[in-house]
Parts: sequence; structure tokens; C-alpha cells
Amino acid sequence: MTHVSPEAVPSLDPVQRTSLSDQVVERLRTEISEGRWPVGQRIPPEPELMASLGVARGTLREALRALQYSGMLEIRRGDGTFVRARSEVPGALARSGASLRDVLEARRALEPQLARLAAERATPEDTDRIAGALAARAAASDAEWVESDVAVHEAIARAAHNPILFEVYTALLPRLHESMRSAQQREGFCRDEPRGHDDVLAAIARRDPDAAAASAEENLAATAVWDAESSAPHTAE
Repeated sequence: MTHVSPEAVPSLDPVQRTSLSDQVVERLRTEISEGRWPVGQRIPPEPELMASLGVARGTLREALRALQYSGMLEIRRGDGTFVRARSEVPGALARSGASLRDVLEARRALEPQLARLAAERATPEDTDRIAGALAARAAASDAEWVESDVAVHEAIARAAHNPILFEVYTALLPRLHESMRSAQQREGFCRDEPRGHDDVLAAIARRDPDAAAASAEENLAATAVWDAESSAPHTAE
């Protein structure tokens, strides 16, 4: 039998016992990541969580604050705690300081393929969901428009029926929301662009993957051009 010399054994840190709040974080994270608490839903109230987890209020609140910092939860004073995302990725994106150009590059890597897959796989229910989201977008006030536009893109992504791509894309949505809110305040912003929206739905309805992907790409390309032109310094003639 051969023996490993002490010099060949890497230095390992002692195993640490996790704190009670860390255990609570993991329990709550599991509920969120596995979809038992959907995005946008209010989680159970503190007394109910304290009873089911068997922890004190201070321990629970420490865990909730940790998940709020990570971007998975949003604590609204007087209204409860809501699920914001199924993973920590949106929180990392929010802290990244990404520009509209950065967000557009990420969208260009995802949205055309999601539109293509949606044209291949969308069910009648998916098509109805996208159509309903587009109708809500058209009727939305300026204050509601960004949320309704993001809902259209989420509906198209859902219709692709690829859980990995959907998870990655929905992690981008909070950052998309922020970038669109910023863009909306700039001169020349167009809220009724059919490319990437109505045209994608039409392509999905007629099962035309190439047209769906092209429409999504054209919308993002036009947005990139507008962003570059509206951001460029203007010189007096």
C-alpha cells in the first residue's frame, strides 16, 4: 500500500459550521429557485416563516436582508416581501453598472434566438399571451409602458420553451427594465416600434423562425443606432 506524503496533501481550511441565518437563507433560496414562490409573488409573512422555520425574528430578518442584497427579494415597507428574481444573477447585473449598450449586446445574444425558437415551438396559449402583452403595451400610459414592454419580451422568451435560455433571459429583465426606463427619458425615444414586437408575433403566428429572429435583430440594431446617435455630443453649426 502506498501512502501519500504530508507534503503532497494540500492545505485545507477546517470545516466551518454555518450560522443559523445562513441555513435560513438556503431554505428560502430553495423555495424561490425551485419556483414554489414565483417571481412577483409576496412571500409568506414573517410570523408564518418564523413558525415554520423555528427561528427568531432577528435571524429571519438577517436572512431576508441577505436575499434582498443578492437581488432575489424586494422588501417593501408596509407591504411585505416580494420575489424579485429566481437567482442572484439579476442582483449582480444591477450592481455591474452596465450601460444601455452593454444591455443591448446581451439582448442581441439572446432575443433573436428566443424569437426563432418561439416561432418553432409556441403553443396557442403562448401566442395569446404575447398578443395580450402587446395589447397592454399599446394601451399603457408612459408611466406603465416600460413594465408592459418588458412583459412582451418575457412572453416571447417563455414561448421559446427552453428553460435554460429563459432563466438566463429573465435574470436580465430587471436590468432591461432599468435601461429602458432611462432610455424613455431621452429625446427621440420611440415607444411604438413594431420590429421586435408586433412583427415578431406575426412571424410566430405563421411559424416563420427566420422572420422572427430577423425582426428581433432589426429592433435591437435600430435601438443601438439610436443610442449611439442620441448619446453623441452635438456641435453647433
